[in-house]
Order: sequence, then C-alpha cells, then structure tokens
Amino acid sequence: MPSNQAIRRLLLRDVIGEVHANSRGTYRRLRVQATLRIEHGLIVNQKLVARIMRDPDIHGLPQRKGVTHNLANVATHDDLVNRNFVADRPNALWLTDITEHPTREGTVYCCCVLDIYSRKVVGWAIDRRCESVLVNDALSMAARTRITSPSTVIHSDHGSQFTSWAFTQNVRRYGLLGSMGTVGDCYDNSPMESFWGSMQIELLNRQRWTTVVELSVAMADYIENFYNLSRRHSSLSYFTPEEFENLQLSETQASLA
Repeated sequence: MPSNQAIRRLLLRDVIGEVHANSRGTYRRLRVQATLRIEHGLIVNQKLVARIMRDPDIHGLPQRKGVTHNLANVATHDDLVNRNFVADRPNALWLTDITEHPTREGTVYCCCVLDIYSRKVVGWAIDRRCESVLVNDALSMAARTRITSPSTVIHSDHGSQFTSWAFTQNVRRYGLLGSMGTVGDCYDNSPMESFWGSMQIELLNRQRWTTVVELSVAMADYIENFYNLSRRHSSLSYFTPEEFENLQLSETQASLA
C-alpha cells in the first residue's frame, strides 16, 4: 500500500501538471506555488513543488539573463517619473514602448501601454510598419477603454514615434501628461523592458514564426488571454493583473459601503 505522503504527492503532481499546462508551460515553482494557494486553496512547500517539477514534463521556462547596457544618461526636462514606477490607483501612470520580432515574411512591430498600478496592458497595437500610427493606435485604445484624468501620465522613451507631432497631439487630445526618460537609458522604462522580456521568453522565442498574421494573432492572444488574465506577477503578490484590479475595486467599494 502506498503511504499517504506518496498518494498526496501523486495528487499534487496532477494538479501541478494542470497549473503548468494552463500557464502555457511558462511557470516556474514560485508561480506554481502561488497558483496552488490562490486557485486551489493548497498550501504546498516550495521545495516539494520544486521536487515535483523536476519531472521532465513539468518545467518552467528559463529566466532572462541580465543584459549590460551602455547608458547615455542625457538629462531631459520633461521626465515626470524619475524611475519612480509606483502608482496608488489605476490610470495614474502608464508606460509605453515598442518591440519587434521577425517572421519569414518580415518584421512585426508591437506597441503596448502598461498601467504600472496593476501591470495590465491597457492598450496595444500591432503592425508591419513602425510608424507614429502604431503608437497612436495603442494610446487610443488605452484612452477609450480606461478612465483617465488630467493627472494621468504617459511615459515613453525618445523614439521618433513618441516624439512625433502626431503622438504629441494625441497625448494632448486625451488630456494626458507626456513624460520621457533620459536618452538611451533602459532603466527609465524598466517595467516595459521587463514586460518585453517576459513576452520574449514565454512566446516569441519558443518557435520560428512563418507569417506576419500568425505572429500578430499570437501576440494579441498572449496580451489579452494570457498576460492580462492568467499570468501571475510577483510584484502583485502573485495575483494576475485582472485579479489585482478586481480585488482593489472590491476593497474600495466595501470601504465606501
């Protein structure tokens, strides 16, 4: 007869396998442990999770290696963030940036707008061309779907798309405060760099992409159906962006009742 400990471990392996599969094969032990606690009510020792995940069929993706950057650190007068990536409410501070990835047909460009409060992508756009229309489409999506105020900051780098007349006018049209970091300094938009790094590991680098449409659909699916809804963030106590916003909303409503 197998011991109770052995039976529990077999049952845990099934649950952990399910959690891992639902994460699209991306979660390592800390996110698996958090999901067991939050979604299944199971308090499991981190070491036990790690032992079970040594199974060849259950393993997370490797973490991104650190990258050394040459920083220009040219001061600007309109940096309203100064690397203080903290917000106490939704729609107080948005970050935006562009990434690119190749397919056999050509390069695909993606621009995202990230709400630093919940790490939720609140606006995005994908195109074959990296022009001002790309960043404007992402910003317009964010402005249409979120409740902004005159104090909402949109922070970017000094890329030509973000310094363009069209983007600047769009920022003003939506009543937002534009902000830019120092030239050539990745740390002045580090949460966006972290977001792109996650997408790179969890989606882009996992296969070779054939067509622009294939990659575009995969990017949109990653943002809307995985990153915002399902992916657990260590900076949010392992809640997903959607869970975190709903939890804070419930607490706010309860305090006003």
